[in-house]
Amino acid sequence: MITAIREVRRARGMTLDDVAKACAPPTTAQTIGRLETGTRTVSVAWLNRIAQALGVEAADLVTLPDQPDLTVTALLAAEGARAPHRATRIPPPRPAGGTVAVGVVASLGDYRAGDTIWCDPLAPETFGQALNRDVLVPRPGGRFLFGRLLGRDGDRLHLLPLGTGQRQQVVNDPPWIARAIKLIRDL
Repeated sequence: MITAIREVRRARGMTLDDVAKACAPPTTAQTIGRLETGTRTVSVAWLNRIAQALGVEAADLVTLPDQPDLTVTALLAAEGARAPHRATRIPPPRPAGGTVAVGVVASLGDYRAGDTIWCDPLAPETFGQALNRDVLVPRPGGRFLFGRLLGRDGDRLHLLPLGTGQRQQVVNDPPWIARAIKLIRDL
């Protein structure tokens, strides 16, 4: 089995030690290095542990014939574009389980018609994780509100809709919200 552990680790900006410490239970940098180079056999259990430590799916760490390969050709920074020092592979975006999507049909705020916004649903006790982020909030009658979560006052959420000149909205005790986590846009 050919793995892409090293490429994904480098794309994530992590060292061998970072990955080793992020594994559950933690392991050594030497072990991760051996798994990367193939000097130690990579089991499914190891793939799952390393994938969790890297924040990717285990399938992103192996080369499969039907899996698209996204190679980094250039790195873009303030000084311009340059070639990477070493070959780098980035796993293509895939929604995590439970992710919901918002389709943008008309340009609004920072979003353009044709965009798709991936959102991570949150339970009421975790709403604080979405402060100052764009969120989707369910309303009665199958309606929704999408805007920036400005604050939380008990069971009340304060949202600023994206349109210009819009006034702050207050939503009482929604059962869930979904925090925007990824923008998918065709150029």
